[in-house]
Amino acid sequence: MEDQISFARKLRREQTPAERRFWVLLHPWREAGWHFRRQAPVGPFVVDFVCKRAKLIVEIDGDSHYSDEGIERDLSRTDYFRRLGYSVVRFPNDDVLGSDEGKFDVLRGVLGEPNVGN
Repeated sequence: MEDQISFARKLRREQTPAERRFWVLLHPWREAGWHFRRQAPVGPFVVDFVCKRAKLIVEIDGDSHYSDEGIERDLSRTDYFRRLGYSVVRFPNDDVLGSDEGKFDVLRGVLGEPNVGN
C-alpha cells in the first residue's frame, strides 16, 4: 500500500493541465462541503478524483486511454469500481481543457446544485 500512496503523491505533484483545470471546476462543490480527493487510491488503483460521500469517481483520460489496450484497461477498472458501488464519470483531456459547461452539467446531474449549506 505504501508504494501506492507514494505513487498517488507523485501524481498529485505532477498533475496534468486537464487535472488542474478540473480541480478548479470542482471548487463550488468543495465549498459546499463535498470532499474530493485528487489522485487517491481506491482498491488496487489510483483514481484521478474521488468523492466517497457521493460514491463518485471522475477520471480524466489522455490519449493512452483510447488505444485498444487502454480501452480494455479502463473497462476493467470501471467494472471494479462499480462493484464497489461507485459511479464512474470519464472526461477526455480535450473536453476538460475546453468549455466547462458540459462538465458542470454532468456534475450537477450527479451531485446536485453546488449550493453552500447543502
